[in-house]
Amino acid sequence: MRFMLLRKADAETEAGTLPSEELLAAMARYNQELAEAGVLLQGEGLRASAEGALVTFSDGAPRVIDGPFTEAKELVAGFTMIEVASKEEAIEWVKRWPAIDGHGNAQIEVRALYEPEDFASAGTELDAP
Repeated sequence: MRFMLLRKADAETEAGTLPSEELLAAMARYNQELAEAGVLLQGEGLRASAEGALVTFSDGAPRVIDGPFTEAKELVAGFTMIEVASKEEAIEWVKRWPAIDGHGNAQIEVRALYEPEDFASAGTELDAP
């Protein structure tokens, strides 16, 4: 199963504060552990929402709203994609996330991705990318 680990934004990530060298080294070690275990698919940090945009649709018509966005707790600062056997295994990996991230107060959301076979039960067959 593939899981996306979503590192929630906070005041520092939304201010565009770059990670410290200590945090960068800790994240590199964590990502290396994931890679050596064969579960890492991808991982990236995201720039602050001030550099982004939100596109909403109303009756099919797009509307573009430039950042920043006000609810930092609902924003994502980065993500890691892993492939593991279960949600429990994904959570075990998250528990090993570098504790210094967010000065010890980071939030990581764990979300399973749909797989092509999930749609087969609905009578729809999707080709894997």
